[in-house]
Amino acid sequence: MKITPNDPPRTLTAAEIEAILPHRSPFALVDKITDYTPGQWARGIKCVTRTEPFFQGHFPGRPIMPGVLILEALAQTGAVAALSLPENQGKLALFGGVKNARFRRQVVPGDVLTLECELVEQHGPIGIGKATAWVGNERAANAELTFVIADA
Repeated sequence: MKITPNDPPRTLTAAEIEAILPHRSPFALVDKITDYTPGQWARGIKCVTRTEPFFQGHFPGRPIMPGVLILEALAQTGAVAALSLPENQGKLALFGGVKNARFRRQVVPGDVLTLECELVEQHGPIGIGKATAWVGNERAANAELTFVIADA
């Protein structure tokens, strides 16, 4: 995915993300938005720490971030792009589906996930985002995410 950054970048802190998304701990999976264009794309980060609650059971002695949570973090990043449009303020972005998900690298404590989601199609309240998660220069996961914008 090739996302063209703004100049200068638009950033959002965790508190600013919380004003856009309804997710709260332990399901708030984006720590910061490092750049975005409302309605088009967003790039964020998730700092993966050993204290994440899912590591207690996934897996004891060999902690690996579950793939479904990587997809959720990507979806939340895309939701920031979709819900930052003025007409979508106060609405929800709901998962509609996942296509072609591929997990290419394990994500472990200490990793910093870079999350990118580009909104490539939208018809009314239904849209599609192409999403990729990176650890450094290594692709960790990618997928096509379908979403629905709904009233809260």
